[in-house]
Amino acid sequence: MKRKMLVAMLAVTLFGRTGGIVAATATTTFQVDATVIGSCNVSATNLAFGNYDTLSATPTDAASSVTVQCSLSTSFDIGLDAGVGSGATVATRKMTLGADTLNYSLFQEAARTTVWGNTVSTDTVADVGTGAGVAYPVYGRIPAGQIVNTGSYTDTVTVTVNF
Repeated sequence: MKRKMLVAMLAVTLFGRTGGIVAATATTTFQVDATVIGSCNVSATNLAFGNYDTLSATPTDAASSVTVQCSLSTSFDIGLDAGVGSGATVATRKMTLGADTLNYSLFQEAARTTVWGNTVSTDTVADVGTGAGVAYPVYGRIPAGQIVNTGSYTDTVTVTVNF
């Protein structure tokens, strides 16, 4: 009995209490990081002029849109190339039917005065991303008085978003 008491007293003296050894801890920290990159997505709707009357004195107008979604605070420019019609420029694009061409233009606003091209800071549309998709209208016009063969004329325009 004396021996059990002596062991208990020794334990209290060595460990400060009965019940075992006090546990120790160690800590450290680590960094967490990520680099958020600017990115953009782009889509477009087709521009359909419908019927063009070669004898009408009125131009044929139509509109479509380009939708751009860019990361928050990402600056970008939207450009439209001249299309694939032979001899086309951004000022005078060309829809084709075989060897025949039908001239048209694309504009940045409904008044149809500012041609939409692909030279950054010259004839592109600039904006800053909000994280949401934003639709930018594209206004098309076929000038009146073009004498061309009947049929369906087409072109393909490439949209480029520089960011």
